[in-house]
Amino acid sequence: MSCPACRSDNQMELSAEMKIHHDGLKNLDKSGALLFPKLLVCVDCGFSQLTIPKPTLALLASDSPNSGSQSIAAAG
Repeated sequence: MSCPACRSDNQMELSAEMKIHHDGLKNLDKSGALLFPKLLVCVDCGFSQLTIPKPTLALLASDSPNSGSQSIAAAG
């Protein structure tokens, strides 16, 4: 599969450790979620993708001010 941002085939799968949480001062009391995902990173443009397990999504959704699913992708 090629990079959705630049169409490069030069991608790597990397391990990560991260804590994700809702932004803003009003969310300081929410704990967020600790993840150890595999990241798919484009070595050419830096676009990154990850998949969040369903139990973690449920945890985040229960703390969310908005309902519905969210997609996480980042470009450098």
